[in-house]
Amino acid sequence: MDFIPESNLIINLTVLGISFVILTKSADFLVDGAVAIAAILKVPKILIGIVLVGFATTAPEFTVSLISAVKGLPEIALGNAIGSVIVDDAFALGLGIIVAPAAIIVESKTLKRIGLFLICIYILAFILAFTGIGNESIIERWEGILLLVILACYLVLVILSERKRRNKERNSHIADEVDEYIKPGGILKQFLRFLAGVAGIIVASNFLVESAENIASIFHVSEAIIGLTIVAIGTSLPEIATCVVASRKGHGDLALGDILGADILNILWIIGAASTANPIKVSNDLILFSFPSMFIIVGTMLLFARLGYKLEKWKGIVLVSLYIIYLCIAIVLFFIFGIST
Repeated sequence: MDFIPESNLIINLTVLGISFVILTKSADFLVDGAVAIAAILKVPKILIGIVLVGFATTAPEFTVSLISAVKGLPEIALGNAIGSVIVDDAFALGLGIIVAPAAIIVESKTLKRIGLFLICIYILAFILAFTGIGNESIIERWEGILLLVILACYLVLVILSERKRRNKERNSHIADEVDEYIKPGGILKQFLRFLAGVAGIIVASNFLVESAENIASIFHVSEAIIGLTIVAIGTSLPEIATCVVASRKGHGDLALGDILGADILNILWIIGAASTANPIKVSNDLILFSFPSMFIIVGTMLLFARLGYKLEKWKGIVLVSLYIIYLCIAIVLFFIFGIST
């Protein structure tokens, strides 16, 4: 990046504020476009969130991890993907639940199917990663290809399942929503609105992260702490913004779909593509800390979604609290006690 003067505090604060405004407005466009597309195509919003919004909002993680792998920075590539899952499930979804006007209702069939799939691919990814010799673990190129093949199969199954559902039933409430969104210009206009939101989120996120890093540098904050907080949260800003805006507008199912989709893509698409480009070699310490942390937080999220099939504010507070605890433990282990990463 390096578009902003590093030492000018006023410029960096201004860019930071403008970036937040653009990010929020872009998230509005993305959410409205996604909801309209779901209505016009008569597809459940949670499915649009899992596939379309999921791919769109994980673009920063994909870019950072792929470039890091190619440049020979495997720990950033893997850490960014796993860290983003943790940020998404605990912080982004937690905030979304808290700001939602009412409890987010969870579609039981989708949760059971996606939840089981998530657990399986997380276990598989851990097995593939934790197979190195000595103190080093490695995800080979063929293992990355395997993850990408699983993703392709998953997407095919999602499409076939949706086609089967639409042949069996016609959702009248979705059909009623179509009229509201066709009038402003139909699916082309809504898709362009969606793309404009995606572009705005990605650009604003980049400037926001760069200005935040510069501000931290001006105040002599440790680069390690910057990487753990600003970079990890920075690449997840699209999910955070989308989740909060969607939930605030009463589209909690879209927000949950985005998080579930991002979870799947962070493992299969991002780690898969990164390790295919260049085998990922990392220390066992990183694997043994990041994967169990991810299992705990994702497991808690899925458990909360399963309890009554709705997400109330207290569950959001617990998820955000879990992220804060995770962050504190990471700082203690890796930067105070100096555990190798």
